[in-house]
Parts: sequence; C-alpha cells; structure tokens
Amino acid sequence: MSAVPDGKKLVRSPSGLRMVPENGAFNSPFSLDEPQWVPDKELQEEAQGDCGCSQRHFDQTDAELQPTQCPRCMQCDTKFDFIRRKHHCRRCGRCFCDKCCSKKVALPRMCFVDPVRQCAECSLASQKETEFYDKQIKVLLGGGTFVVTLGTSEKSETMTCRLSNNHRYLFLDGESHFEVELSRISSMQILTDGSSPGENDIHTYTSLLDTQYLSEGGTSRANGMLLHFKPMGSQDAQQLRMEAADDKKAASFWLAAMHKAAKLLYEARDQ
Repeated sequence: MSAVPDGKKLVRSPSGLRMVPENGAFNSPFSLDEPQWVPDKELQEEAQGDCGCSQRHFDQTDAELQPTQCPRCMQCDTKFDFIRRKHHCRRCGRCFCDKCCSKKVALPRMCFVDPVRQCAECSLASQKETEFYDKQIKVLLGGGTFVVTLGTSEKSETMTCRLSNNHRYLFLDGESHFEVELSRISSMQILTDGSSPGENDIHTYTSLLDTQYLSEGGTSRANGMLLHFKPMGSQDAQQLRMEAADDKKAASFWLAAMHKAAKLLYEARDQ
C-alpha cells in the first residue's frame, strides 16, 4: 500500500481551495476534516463582492446578512444585523462577528492552499501546529537510527526509521525492511533516560493514550519508543521497541518530533 502513488487534486469547498489526495483513503493521518458550519435555515440575501457585482465571492460565502439560526457572535455575544455580519471559523465551524474572527491563518491540517479565516482560539492552535509542519515533519522525514526489537524476540537490528512522504507509514530499513502504518498504531510510549516500561513517573515515561506528555522544554531526553500496532491483515497487536543507537542526539530530536506527531495523530482520531 505504501508504494501506491499519491495523486493530488485541487477542490473548492465553501471554506476555500484545498489540495487533497485524489483517493480520500490516502489522507494524511494528521489531517482534520472540515467542520460542519453552524447552519442557517435560509440565506436571506447574498453578500455583495468588493467589486460591486451581485455574484457571491468565494471568500465571502459565510457572510449572510440576516442570520436566523445563530443570531449572536459565539464569542462576544454581539447581535448580528445588517451592519454586523456573521462569519464562520473554518476550523471549528462556529459563528463569529468580524472582530472575533478576523485572522487568516494557515491550516495545513485541512489542506487549504491559502490562509483561512479562523477564530482566536483556533488560530492560536493552528499557529502552534505550524512549527510541526515547518520543522518536525522535516526531522521525521529525515529519519533517525535506532536499535529495533520486534515482539518478544531477543534479536535486535540497527535500523533507520523515517516517516514516509505521504505521512502514513513509518519505514524501518536495515538488513531487513518493514513498515508500520500510523493508523494501525494502538499505543505509543516515549521513553526517556532512566525509564523502563511500567514506571508511572510521567517525567520519565509517557503514554500518549493517557494524555500524559513529556513536558516541552524539560530536561529529560527521549532515548526510545515503544509501539503497539496491528500489522496489515491481522487483528493481533504486535510490539515494536526502538532504542537510540550511536547518534543519540539526532535520535532524541527524531523522537521529540514523533512525540509531537502522536499528539496530532490522536487528536485527529478523536475528531
């Protein structure tokens, strides 16, 4: 499956232009679906474009002049009227006045080509995620070197682990090669210096399924990862243990990036 080419297509949605995979089954596991907008029973009048024409402009599709279902801003409670028009946040779909939903911020998790209108809360979340797409993704694509143990085997192998270009797989390459599909990972645990599976100290051991994360900027250095995943065609979980090889600093950076990726992965699943 990882060898299937990923074609892209440009689609137009009510929120903006999006560059998405031609086959929806090949979406990035980090991606979020567009939200359903808080609806109106009907549109009383279409927004007039800046050029003066009566045709609705693409970036103004959410500016209904007489809202019916959402009469007030969901942030400041300002009542909508002919002057105070309603806008939808492209990330959460809620209704806001222009003052509370004026920022246009990049939203790569929904594959938008251009920055889109977002409320204050969502724009802050999107700005924080920008670092992941600008920096951490590149680290994950570059890979790190680890000593890998599969299952309960006593045999280990030094392998390079990297994220696939389509973000859907972890590739592990050494004398052998195998892949882990991110969507089939059931749990992920980042190990730090001095930790071992089973410890409860969240500073040295973290389980992302329990929403206990390594503190950002902390002094603990990640040195390994423990995965449980279901191989393709199997419903039985398998364990994969990875420990930093010779270049521990580079491995630590890769694990920190994977830690951030896992947060987005579980957030997308909970959508």
